Amino acid sequence: MQHKITDLFGIQYPIVQAGMIWASGWRLASAASNAGILGLLGAGSMYPEVLREHIQKCKKATDRPFGVNVPLLYPDIEQLMQIIVEEGVKIVFTSAGNPKTWTTWLKERGITVVHVVSSVKFALKAQEAGVDAIVAEGFEAGGHNGRDETTTFTLIPMVKEKISIPIIAAGGIATGQGMLAAMILGADGVQVGSRFVASEEASSHEAFKQAVVEAKEGATQLTLKELAPVRLIKNKFYNDVQDLYAKGATIEELKALLGRARAKRGMFEGDLEEGELEIGQVAGLIHDILPVKEIVEEMMREFEEVKLNFAKL
Repeated sequence: MQHKITDLFGIQYPIVQAGMIWASGWRLASAASNAGILGLLGAGSMYPEVLREHIQKCKKATDRPFGVNVPLLYPDIEQLMQIIVEEGVKIVFTSAGNPKTWTTWLKERGITVVHVVSSVKFALKAQEAGVDAIVAEGFEAGGHNGRDETTTFTLIPMVKEKISIPIIAAGGIATGQGMLAAMILGADGVQVGSRFVASEEASSHEAFKQAVVEAKEGATQLTLKELAPVRLIKNKFYNDVQDLYAKGATIEELKALLGRARAKRGMFEGDLEEGELEIGQVAGLIHDILPVKEIVEEMMREFEEVKLNFAKL
């Protein structure tokens, strides 16, 4: 299957496994790459030397392309970037910051750079910064999100009108049918996160994976916009946040409730009551925990079947 995205990354299928915190370790990234898509390590939950370890293990587990997702607000960003270069990683996805800060530096070192955006405005800024592609992520997505609440299927054609570089659609995509819909609207490929949380190779806790499988429509909500918008499964922690809002909470009070390592507590350690459980709206379409290879095969089989059926209309 030849697409702009497959050519850009040297992969078989135009799918990127999102570099999610507490889920995207070397086992998930290497399994994704071995399945013919682009695997990403999620550096947002890794200390610099932990990232180095995951890169080295990923290189041993796959001979196919993989990359690293780096939140630009990470406090040890310089160390992360240096390790990425030292270890020979050739693809970097950046997010949560200004792409101008690191794009030129990375590209001068032979690295393909992709930036995650949630609006047309930031897509244009990323293109001006010289990135090779952008991920346009709608507010259906799990984890940290844009404030404008623009949905994926509205965002993709809006971005397509304004930029010339490849577009990877993200947010609410977990099936071949969703993948085809995004590409019909102008995406050159898709980034999939939540579906791979519910995979055997994800490093997230089994209890969290099961919570994703059990989630139904309306189980998640975007909240904490005053800090950094994040989509969460509604649990005790989420309800505590809403109770604070009802009392007119200040930013300081919200920060105090959030504390430190709340996401690790929920997604990595499996505390389903007090932990932060980040997942997308599409969790309502995820019904099982499967090996990555089977998830990719299922997506591509559905993609081809639906495309063939539409061709007959």
